[in-house]
Amino acid sequence: MTHQATTPLSLFDEEIDLSPLASTPHPATTPRVARVLMPNRAQVELRCIELDALLPEDHRARVVWAYAEKVDLSAVYAGIRAVLGESGRAAIAPEILFALWLYATLEGVGSARAIARLTEAHDAYRWLCGGVRVNYHTLADFRVAHEAAFDSLLTDSVAALLSVGAVTLNRVAQDGVRVRASAGASSFRRRTSLEDCLEDAKAQVAALKQPTDDDPGAASRREQAARERACRERQARIEQALERLPELEQIKTNQGKPAEKARASTTDADATVMKMADGGFRPAYNGQYATDTASQVIVGVDVVTTGSDMGQLEPMVTQVSQRCGATPDQWLVDGGYPAHSQLEAVAERTEVYAPVPKAGVDPHAAKPGDSPAVAEWRERMGTAEAKAIYKDRAATAECVNALARQRGLTLLRVRGKGKVRAVFLLHALAHNLMRTLALAPELLGLGTAAPEAA
Repeated sequence: MTHQATTPLSLFDEEIDLSPLASTPHPATTPRVARVLMPNRAQVELRCIELDALLPEDHRARVVWAYAEKVDLSAVYAGIRAVLGESGRAAIAPEILFALWLYATLEGVGSARAIARLTEAHDAYRWLCGGVRVNYHTLADFRVAHEAAFDSLLTDSVAALLSVGAVTLNRVAQDGVRVRASAGASSFRRRTSLEDCLEDAKAQVAALKQPTDDDPGAASRREQAARERACRERQARIEQALERLPELEQIKTNQGKPAEKARASTTDADATVMKMADGGFRPAYNGQYATDTASQVIVGVDVVTTGSDMGQLEPMVTQVSQRCGATPDQWLVDGGYPAHSQLEAVAERTEVYAPVPKAGVDPHAAKPGDSPAVAEWRERMGTAEAKAIYKDRAATAECVNALARQRGLTLLRVRGKGKVRAVFLLHALAHNLMRTLALAPELLGLGTAAPEAA
């Protein structure tokens, strides 16, 4: 007996249509379709997470925070206008901003905007913030506004390491590192062009100050103020470029070139076109680091706007002597430093080890006209002991420079010598923090085991 699949059946006086069942293929002929779970990103998740549980106990961010809590930031606190008992919004704790910049420097992040994004997405930065919201304006302002405070913190860090014997200051190596400035090559102009630009800038400022009430298409008050501010800042930068031009003209004259060939940048007046490590010429700053060879701790930082290291020996010796309260016994530099006047200036304070130019039959023999300091330097560098000592220069200075570049010191995002020096000081503080972790972790309250030491 056969039945048609489409024949309706009656069950409790209801008819059921079996036509869908009749059209379904036999299971044996049905292709296999895998069952999988697809993401549903429209769903809402509520998570309860303790910030302190985000990072392991030996995470580098905890080391940075331990240091930020211990340093003296009273100079930064003195500038905070919000105080207890008075109106006003509470300021972000300087410890948070300082720790964020230190940690970002160690991680190779040099942009305030990038750090602000990381405080929302990265566990380490979120942990450092501890629930405090930070914007990039505050971060950027903090970095460039406290050069003197950073310099004082560097002195404190070196003093602490000196007190426990981690730094001996017997031998110091100095070297320069040229870093690309935040200025384009096309921003450099000669005097005539700068004067024309200044007149145009003054005319724009005057035009923007004219009343715009009768103009129905005038910009809003905020837009108008922003335009005026931009024009005033451009005028100020051009004036700074004209102020620096005499210095650059004198350099051209000393080089035997026409003074009118000198050019200054309308973007960053302190930036100077220098010969870089790859042989090219670009706007840059010349950062100077002095490092204790035994501990690899940076004990001196400076920034100069000349591409040559000639003339930078005596200022750094003086700075380190003032910062540390003592002058190193031996000072190691490369061949770009030992000008005769520089050697004479520091001869009574330290012994300079630098290569002697290979000129004449015996470059290590005193020459007519040499001062006692220069003659002694020539003779000293001819000994086997001096050659063995000089090997510490590259092992120290080049290592420190390489670490700085690895941590992002390849392109400056700030303009002006003071702001650039603040960046170099931050890199020195970050470097010394890692050396402190390796040499004397007890100074950070971390006992004797140094986690994640660099």
